[in-house]
Amino acid sequence: MSGIADLSAFELAAAFAHGDVTARAAVDAVAARIDRLQGRLNAYASTDIAGARERADDLDRRRARGEALGRLAGVVLSIKDNFATSSGATACGSRMLAGYHAPYNATVVARILAEDGIIIGKTAMDEFAMGSTTETSASGPVRNPWDPARVPGGSSGGAACAVAARLCHGGYGSDTGGSIRLPAAFCGVTGLKPTYGRVSRYGLVAYGSSLDQIGPLARDARDAALLLSAVEGHDPRDSTSAPLPPRNYLAALGELPRELRIGVARASFEGGCEGAVLASVDAACAAYRGLGATIVPIEMPMLKYAVACYYIVATAEASSNLARYDGVHFGHRTAEKEPPGENATVFLYSSSRREAFGAEVKRRIMLGTHVLSSGYYDAYYLKALKVRRLIKEEFDRVFERCDLVLLPASPTAPFALGEKITDPLAMYLSDVFTVSANLAGIPALSLPAGFAGGLPLGVQLLAPPLGEELLLQAGHAFQQATDWHRRTPPAGEEGA
Repeated sequence: MSGIADLSAFELAAAFAHGDVTARAAVDAVAARIDRLQGRLNAYASTDIAGARERADDLDRRRARGEALGRLAGVVLSIKDNFATSSGATACGSRMLAGYHAPYNATVVARILAEDGIIIGKTAMDEFAMGSTTETSASGPVRNPWDPARVPGGSSGGAACAVAARLCHGGYGSDTGGSIRLPAAFCGVTGLKPTYGRVSRYGLVAYGSSLDQIGPLARDARDAALLLSAVEGHDPRDSTSAPLPPRNYLAALGELPRELRIGVARASFEGGCEGAVLASVDAACAAYRGLGATIVPIEMPMLKYAVACYYIVATAEASSNLARYDGVHFGHRTAEKEPPGENATVFLYSSSRREAFGAEVKRRIMLGTHVLSSGYYDAYYLKALKVRRLIKEEFDRVFERCDLVLLPASPTAPFALGEKITDPLAMYLSDVFTVSANLAGIPALSLPAGFAGGLPLGVQLLAPPLGEELLLQAGHAFQQATDWHRRTPPAGEEGA
């Protein structure tokens, strides 16, 4: 039997607006599920149930007075632990920022609150968003709600897990190389990485500044449209924010445009995918043909260079961004005293960083520092920037022939916890189909598209820059023709 926690964000917002549900009842329903499932899944890094109830009570009073309320009124939401908030800690899944309290709200947080959304907690993440499984978090791994012995994807694994298990009605994550779309695929939810610059990054703790983008994780494309509409738009505090007016993506949902062309570069992915993943792509193509779309065979030979290119560009930017965490400017400070003869400043910096950063963050800092160092900059970083440009130009050419591109979201189904954590190369290859969208700065939407052995599979649609409206239309149409997004994981069922 379904309850308030099972409502989608869109359904809950409508029910609250019509007086059918109180905001307090929505918070209490979600809080009860968090109390029951958090210990099993570890989806949240922190929660603020009391604060959410206070906000809900205030919304109920304002609705009773007939006040105009925002489009997220009554909706219980989560945010990733790398969004700055003036209340509660912003730890980024790291010992380095344990207990850190930001002095301000990120723009996305401010916009959620301005639209009367109720933030119930911060979801767990890979440390500083560096990972594909949410196993590198200082608070321990997040577990997949379809099978707690499996990973939920990363780095926004906590957000995807929370949405799938009905521990919130929708969530927001960040995507640097697939960190929204991979967890969405592994947890059977919908995840959108917007165009770079579509959503403000002000207050997002930086990993790769030219790659990071905030986006929604949701039950379906309609919810994703609602959540994106609430937070996107120009922000003068973010110099990379596109000077565009906000859009109402819900209003654009409807039938697919006539003669929609979807490109499929099968040669670029069929050799590196599990058979079930290829079958899900074929089934998605068949569904779109049934909706009147044309599947266009395309070639994208540059995609095979995307992972190597990404892990040079991203780690170089990470090395620069994480230099501020030295025990003086920000972050954990060692309690050790320098030995006689040691340089006190060097000892403080190195000891603080050694103690507080995890193995994966250290690995990426070292790689990024190496590719930026004298004698290696031209051979690695500069070459990677040139390859990045070629990848962007390849997408430009492809979008002259088709409106969207269809790719797998992951080469595999969700794998076991611990299976790849000690094999960085295998871990990085989990992002093989997602990183290209970040390198090109284009939007991409991950959609549930099948199951393998009871575990969810996802496909992704990619669009030209600022093509979110078409992406959401196509995603919504697909979900009207399929029911993969309506499946509930065992941990999300009532009584679980």
